[in-house]
Amino acid sequence: MAQTVTAAVLLIGDELLSGRTQDSNLKTIAEFLAPLGVEVREARVVPDVKETIVETVNHLRKAWDYVFTTGGIGPTHDDITADAIAAAFGRSIDVRADAVEVLTAHYAARFAGEKGMSAELNESRLRMARIPDGADLILNPVSGAPGFCLENVFVMAGVPSIMRGMLQDVGHRVRGGDRVHAATVRGRGMREGDIAGALRKIAEATPDVSLGSYPFMKVLAEGTEFGVNLVARGRDPARVASAVDALVELLVQQGATPEINPKD
Repeated sequence: MAQTVTAAVLLIGDELLSGRTQDSNLKTIAEFLAPLGVEVREARVVPDVKETIVETVNHLRKAWDYVFTTGGIGPTHDDITADAIAAAFGRSIDVRADAVEVLTAHYAARFAGEKGMSAELNESRLRMARIPDGADLILNPVSGAPGFCLENVFVMAGVPSIMRGMLQDVGHRVRGGDRVHAATVRGRGMREGDIAGALRKIAEATPDVSLGSYPFMKVLAEGTEFGVNLVARGRDPARVASAVDALVELLVQQGATPEINPKD
């Protein structure tokens, strides 16, 4: 039997909901987890409201094997994620000596030899050393301020470059299942309505493989290009390959030239 390991991504921040900031962390996390055998099954975006974060975290950590949060662990008053995670688990939270040590070393190295720059951990910087009781630190090679892991919840920064750096200290903590294999077959000039019936029959014949149809349209200098990307996903690579063969045959029958796993 295939082992399925699942995850949810929780994106925290008013700036995401207002449209001021466009998220890229969901894509990064999903692509990072896929080779580890962890499948993202749910994603949510919530505001910087403690009660909302607590409620959402408690739901997601019970529904899925892992939860990955981004945002709200900085030095300002609206960075409340650490407090919310502590409340969700019923844990106390305070400045931790190990987090202080990490921050002290970071700022000392960052401002070494720079006149007028202080490496002192002022009140704002110490906010980033507040860690829920029992949590393990997640190292941050970019800006120093650590994230943390508490049971099955990983708490990371919202800035994409910082979050990507933190992921390097996450992979070894995750126990994945069977990897999901995916392949794309592109049919330029195809419309979904032309292939929907035949695609349904292929899906019915391969119930252990998930088939998706994703139309695209690009406006080019020489005109409009359109078509469909047909994606097969499954845990048995042989079954995925068989489904790909069926998709290729379908597009050939429709007069298209199939492209397997196009790069663009």
